[in-house]
Amino acid sequence: MKIPLTKYGLPQVVIFPGLCLLAMAAASFLAAVNIVLFWTLEVVLTLVLIWLLSFFRDPERKVPAGDNLILSPADGTVSDIEVVDESSVIGGKATRIGIFLSIFDAHLNRTPCAVKIEKITYHKGRFINAMNPESGKVNESNDIAMVRLNKPYEKILVRQISGAIARRIVCDAERGQEFAGGTIFGMIKFGSRTELYLPASTAKRGEPAESSARIVVKKGDKVKAGLTILAEYGRTD
Repeated sequence: MKIPLTKYGLPQVVIFPGLCLLAMAAASFLAAVNIVLFWTLEVVLTLVLIWLLSFFRDPERKVPAGDNLILSPADGTVSDIEVVDESSVIGGKATRIGIFLSIFDAHLNRTPCAVKIEKITYHKGRFINAMNPESGKVNESNDIAMVRLNKPYEKILVRQISGAIARRIVCDAERGQEFAGGTIFGMIKFGSRTELYLPASTAKRGEPAESSARIVVKKGDKVKAGLTILAEYGRTD
């Protein structure tokens, strides 16, 4: 039977709960002194233990079928949808969908569709609040440049971004690897942000063409990695 905890949680999934259990045991001496304080500490530490284990959960996901779908690369809340300039991967205008991950969301990242990894670029940076769209420009981040394996064969960028609490980006993907849609490739430990970039405009001659993907989510929507559809190709309504 699969244990529903991610391998990316090591060593924290062992060390942190272990420390929490030690603290619960150490607090037992309070039982003879102040029973109310003892039980208060035990309840608080139990809740912390449950949260620590749930943070590194690896929930089973039934990935929707369809070569025309763009799935969410992260659990969380859509914080912004904007058209921006993205020259490093997209090569022009791109629609950026920003997803904020709270400390209560599962933090695994998944591929938005069937893709081949073209390039991975790590950027050192700051650790400002990940709810701020500007965090994608100044925070520590990891860019995973991808190209779709199905028509249209356009480029996609997924950016993993550290937040004020998150200080550890994990990425298992390597250049040249191919993944099915909804495949886990990494995580960001604790509160963070994930951004998805799709081509957004008809460019000049020799530049990327307009994406035919239609965005089907809006700001404030809750999304699930590998489960929630963010955009669809061929949709006209």
